Amino acid sequence: MRDIDGALEGQPGDRWNLVRHSGLRLSATAPAGAVLALVWLLLFASPGVAAPGQWVDPAAEARNLLIWSETTRDLVGKLGTGYPARLAAATVDYQRRRLDALRTDPERQPNPNSCTLVLTCPIDPEVGIDRWRASGGLAEPVLFTSRSGATLSGTVWATADGPARRPGVVFANGSIVGFEQAYWFLAQALARAGYVVLTYDPQGEGMSDQFGEAPDQLEDAFAGTPLLGFVGPQSVTGALLNGTNRPVGDGLGLGGNGLPFYDGQIDALDFFLSAPDRPYLPRPSRSTDTNHSAKQQRRAAAGTASGYNPLWKLVDDSEIGLAGHSYGAQAASWNGQADPRVRAVVALDSLCLPGPPQDEMLAFATAPVNTILGVQLPALYGFPDRCFGAPNEPPPALTTPALHMTGDYLIAPVPYAQAPEPESKSHASQAYSKAGVDSAAIVLRGGNHIDFSDSVGLIPSSLRGRDMATWYTTAWFDKYLRHSPTADAELTDPPWRNDSATAAVDPSGDANAYSYHYLSRLDITRADGTRYRCEDLRAGCA
Repeated sequence: MRDIDGALEGQPGDRWNLVRHSGLRLSATAPAGAVLALVWLLLFASPGVAAPGQWVDPAAEARNLLIWSETTRDLVGKLGTGYPARLAAATVDYQRRRLDALRTDPERQPNPNSCTLVLTCPIDPEVGIDRWRASGGLAEPVLFTSRSGATLSGTVWATADGPARRPGVVFANGSIVGFEQAYWFLAQALARAGYVVLTYDPQGEGMSDQFGEAPDQLEDAFAGTPLLGFVGPQSVTGALLNGTNRPVGDGLGLGGNGLPFYDGQIDALDFFLSAPDRPYLPRPSRSTDTNHSAKQQRRAAAGTASGYNPLWKLVDDSEIGLAGHSYGAQAASWNGQADPRVRAVVALDSLCLPGPPQDEMLAFATAPVNTILGVQLPALYGFPDRCFGAPNEPPPALTTPALHMTGDYLIAPVPYAQAPEPESKSHASQAYSKAGVDSAAIVLRGGNHIDFSDSVGLIPSSLRGRDMATWYTTAWFDKYLRHSPTADAELTDPPWRNDSATAAVDPSGDANAYSYHYLSRLDITRADGTRYRCEDLRAGCA
């Protein structure tokens, strides 16, 4: 069982609690964007009942928006400690390893990507591999060849102690500034809970190659970076550049190339399930049908790639979950329904519904959730309901249980002047319910898109977001992969309506971590066959 702080029985309670201080206030250390947003709110909003379309209480919204920047203020508070030096040392060490990899293996070509710039890839010293191993953990760095011929870099996680066979989880990064180290906190928590986990950098991110092997150099390039999709195979222009003359996606290319996430996660899953008697070989490329197995075999023979999952003995291949953040969550949403090997899905901002190919930029520009004062603006508050950047193939039916997590806000600290439609961040989860598939939609009060990754405070987020994401991710996989006898109770009676650690750092002292702007819901079938459905987790259900 978990206690009120979410700790597993027999484990220290602060395992889930990343909070380092309490007593927050708006100060000179608050990000300038948040201050301007609060000024905007006070000028244009009026107090009133927060029914959909009505004005919100500006004072309450100002306090809610302060949650946005908690980690940044926490980082400022650590300036007089040894943490900044350890953060800098871990980041420099990552860049040194990056340079060493390029020097010893010149075939690898990760540059240019966001981690080419040091400041966009800060490495949390609390979750390093050496520290993990010193605590009894297993961490095996791996390299394998994707279907486009790129070398992908990853890490397989587990604990030295535990069952001989364990469920497995493959986690996909988000786009633009995604890198696997930002999700090591979650991988390590899942490993402690009894899972084998693969984190990896999709093509175009972190330590993975930016380009594939000829003739598929651009098939999975640029990792979902907006406006660069026009050179990828999902666009008409990219298909011409690739010489295929036929797009394998929506055809526009206004947004980023989604294939590094959709196809890359399946490549990673194939590698994760490999073993000595079934070594990993990549599938043929999507755009040219070229098979790059020769590169994988050559590199594996030379010791510059992994022939198979080094922790293969621990993996129970009948209990596999997919998870991801941002573009990785889009991929997990689709792949978890399309691949019969998958038993459960966790989509961290956010769960989407499979459908015909849809351009990323167009999807954000037309998503109903992104409205302010009746005007629709792209990427304002949330993701569209339908998957974007998906491959051009028949969308899979909804069959696999899926958890959706998101926050009140997205990237920009834009306050609510009018109350939003409370169900507008639960539409995908509701569609699962209509299909008879277990699902949940959890909306973090004051949370934003960065709550689900470890930005060490350089990009603002809430202090409790990662704790809540870790708790729910573990509980969801515990139900559908580990089949834990306590999972139903954890999901139906969660601690987050009255969480003391949340109250300790909340500007209002509110212990309820669920959004009041949006409804959080849970619709599952218990182990005894009965159904539990709650459409308002903040209020609670009997």
